[in-house]
Amino acid sequence: MKKIFCIAFLTLVLNGCDDGNLNVDTINFEDASVQSCTNGIIYKLNENESMLLQMPEGAIVDEPSETNTPLQYNINNSTYRVIYRAYNGTVSADNICSTIPPALPNVTDQWTATGGIIEIFTTQNTTTDETNNSTRITGYTHNIKFKNITFQKTDGPQVYNEFDFGEYVTSVAALNLSFQPSRTNQCATSKQLYNYTSSSSITIDNIDPNLIKNEVTVPGTPRTGLITSTTNKLTYKTFSEGVLSESYFCQTTTPILPVVSQTWLGVDGVANQSGVIEVVTETNGPNAFKHTITLKSTTLKKGNSTFKLGDSFLFGELNTTN
Repeated sequence: MKKIFCIAFLTLVLNGCDDGNLNVDTINFEDASVQSCTNGIIYKLNENESMLLQMPEGAIVDEPSETNTPLQYNINNSTYRVIYRAYNGTVSADNICSTIPPALPNVTDQWTATGGIIEIFTTQNTTTDETNNSTRITGYTHNIKFKNITFQKTDGPQVYNEFDFGEYVTSVAALNLSFQPSRTNQCATSKQLYNYTSSSSITIDNIDPNLIKNEVTVPGTPRTGLITSTTNKLTYKTFSEGVLSESYFCQTTTPILPVVSQTWLGVDGVANQSGVIEVVTETNGPNAFKHTITLKSTTLKKGNSTFKLGDSFLFGELNTTN
């Protein structure tokens, strides 16, 4: 039976085999998409063939790789496994993912990887809103390759110097950035500015006191400051295992619940270009003021992942009195 697996690398395959009498087969899943089971198995199917990849939970990381620095794992046929199978009929996802696989088709041949490296290079997938130049992360593409992989066959070993398993795409839940302007407030002691939804918050710590002043700003001339990692520190968080409410903020000790699941930090601003906090102040009744706080061309970052809030993002409206 002829098996096809990456014809483009056939020369490398032949060079990788040191037994001149070895029967060199090839296998190819180039046109097959990468899929996954709930049990963690990642696989490709090609009519009556399957290629299976099994790794521990957490081996696939939803974060862009550093340039020329993919994740690498050693194939050990235990926690990191690669297996090729041939069947006597058309194979489906049920044959791979079901707790009790169908009786047919039967496995007629199996190659088990005994060594080599699993290499994963990850990039970020985003969508762009052209109206305000905002971006949102939709998921990640994980390009998976095997390096110097050795398969043990019934008639002996077969080596591939490099072999492209394919692109495995993961999706992520949309971040909740729908903040109500009226929920904006400021802690009396820490002076932290905050706004929140039931599952997310956005805060500015160590804010420049000159930004929030009970003085009306000249039309067209807002007060401005740059986001930095110390002054005007911008933080966006998402929460799980509980509902976020106003009682969470301004505490001496941060509450245990709800649990913080993600923390994104504002990228340092550049004067007249990005990461700018703008505050427009107007009267809001006798001895009362309303401060409209807007983030201009701001980017948030978590690890190597980034997204843009947009040209103009309303942080909220803070009401103060003299």
